[in-house]
This record gives sequence, structure tokens and C-alpha cells, in this order.
Amino acid sequence: MGLKVAMQMDPIGPIDINADSTFRIMLEAQARGHELFYYTPDRLQWREGRVLATGWPVEVRREKGNHYTLGEQVTVDLAQWDVVWLRQDPPFDMAYITNTHLLDFLKPTTLVVNDPFWVRNFPEKLLVLTFPELTPPTCIARDLGALRAFREEHGDIILKPLYGNGGAGIFKLGRDDRNLASLHELFSGFSREPLIAQKYLPDVAKGDKRVILVDGEVIGAINRVPQPGETRSNMHVGGRAEKVAVTERDREIGAAIGPLLKEKGQIFVGIDVIGGMLTEINVTSPTGIQELERFDGINAAAAMWEAIEARRA
Repeated sequence: MGLKVAMQMDPIGPIDINADSTFRIMLEAQARGHELFYYTPDRLQWREGRVLATGWPVEVRREKGNHYTLGEQVTVDLAQWDVVWLRQDPPFDMAYITNTHLLDFLKPTTLVVNDPFWVRNFPEKLLVLTFPELTPPTCIARDLGALRAFREEHGDIILKPLYGNGGAGIFKLGRDDRNLASLHELFSGFSREPLIAQKYLPDVAKGDKRVILVDGEVIGAINRVPQPGETRSNMHVGGRAEKVAVTERDREIGAAIGPLLKEKGQIFVGIDVIGGMLTEINVTSPTGIQELERFDGINAAAAMWEAIEARRA
């Protein structure tokens, strides 16, 4: 039986159809006979007890420059839809958080993927704190003295915004680097949020592995290698994706975190592993499934839809 599926996502026009995970999820849904509706996060509303979205019926195709066709704009009651995909990119700000609250009102009639309650309570860099035995030494603090003490103990560190994404605002600071106070001042000037510091892992030069989990199970991985002279391996900032094997350590990490992810309705998750250490658990809008399919022939989108169809059944 075909499902009615609404995609809450960023504008569909500019996406890279050969890399965007949401686009691949939509293609797979369409191939399985599901009906697609598309809207952007700013078109979501709560009105008189109903969660509404203004958007368009959509058809997608893998044709560069002509990858989608929209139907007539309409406002729909999302409670009448079987599935809503929460696929907008961060920043994980109050607008994002508010949308997760609104989508919470759709339970239990509509399945929201990933579950918005736990997306809100499992931000990328905080969920890993539940598993300190799997992660590098980490400090979350706003106080400059605390960050200085952490660096003094661990030497080279990575400093980044707690709710950042896509590699933005990530700095490597050596033990004797004199920029820590300046960076702290810079971040504090526009945000009251703490910063996150982690012990620098030299193995990042070999790549930052993205391991894909579907409904709590590891299904594959890709490696993201930074450009020469660059610390960040995110593909948003020029990191190169390459084929990589899933190791026993990757499966050990997956086995430790997978049951919690499955229990909390996190169907599509991408974790970051550097040198066998877990650095992030990405639940907001993880990526990497098109690269995984090209490298290893693993259809992660099909696995996701099988999990969703089973839950709807």
C-alpha cells in the first residue's frame, strides 16, 4: 500500500541530485509507490489544534537541471499524512527547535522521521556524552578558564560551536596557540551558547568516517578525507568521500548506541568516527547515503523505507 509522505526540507531547486540524501530518499519513496508532498520549514504552522503545511505535490527524477515537478500549491493538514520526514538542515536554533515541537503534535497518527522529540533532545554533539567510554576527552563550557584547563591537560584540541554544522567554525588549537582567548571572545560576541572542545585526534588526517545506521543497525560507511593542509573533512568544506570498510570497532560502537537510537525513533543516523573514537551522532539531517550506494551498492534509502513501512503496518 502506498503511503502519503510529506518532506519538510530546504528548497529543492538548488540541491545536488548526485549527493543529496533527501533527494535519494524521495526517489526511493516514489519508486515504492508512495505519494510525495514537499514544503519548506517556514511553511509549517499550528492553527486551532492542527499542524498545517503549505507546499506542493512533487515528482522527482534523476535529471540534472530538471529534477522535480511541482503540482499546485496547497495547504494540508499533516495529521492526514502517513509519514513526515524532518529533513531540514541545521543550524539547530530556536526556529529548528520550534518546528520539532509543532511536529510533536502529530503523534500518534503520523509517523515523523526522525522522531522530533528525540531530535530535539539528541543534538549531534550532546548525545555522544551518553557514551564517554566511546569518545575522545571532551569539555563543554562557556568559561574561558575551563577551556584553558582542558587544553593544558590534553594538548592539541579541536574547538567548535556546540550547535554548529557542516564544518563551520571548527578550529585546531595547539597547546601553545595564542588564539584561544580571541576565539572565545569572537564566539561569545554573537552567542551565549557554550563551546565544545575535544582532544585532537591525529588520525583525522586519514579521514573522518561516516557510519550509517538505519533503525539502530550499522549498514555501511564512507570515509571523508580532508584536503591537504585542512583539519576539517566535512564535504561542505571540500572533504573528499572515498570507499572504506566497516570495521569491528565501528560495529562495536553501533551495537552500543543502536538500541537507544531504535527505541527513540531515530531511523536515519550518521555517526562520525575518527581513529576508532565516536565524535558525533548526527540525527538532524544526516547525509552520505548516495556515496555509500555508489561505493558499495548499499541502498540505504530502501532500508529506511522498509523500516518505516514496517512501523506504519
